[in-house]
Amino acid sequence: MKPRRLFQFCAHAAAAALLVLACQVQAEDPQIDTTPSAEAMTFDLFIMRPLALVGTIAGTAVYIVSLPFNLLTLNLAEPGRRLVVEPAKYTFVRDLGDLE
Repeated sequence: MKPRRLFQFCAHAAAAALLVLACQVQAEDPQIDTTPSAEAMTFDLFIMRPLALVGTIAGTAVYIVSLPFNLLTLNLAEPGRRLVVEPAKYTFVRDLGDLE
């Protein structure tokens, strides 16, 4: 790739990133409705929740496989929290459409 084209590509990528970041900024206005849209709820229900469930099952499997090694170091709480509890909370506890 020529240096000029590389520079143009980097400049365009940086401009696109700045535009995306600028769209993310919201004013702290109490009149703004922050409830999730129907599209966000549908996406969450049919795409994100099943993927999060697969992640919860995979994390549980990894935790069970790593359990003997964690017993040797007496480190059970942190891997259990990161591999099982957090994905399960993301899957089952958070509000529908809340993708953060």
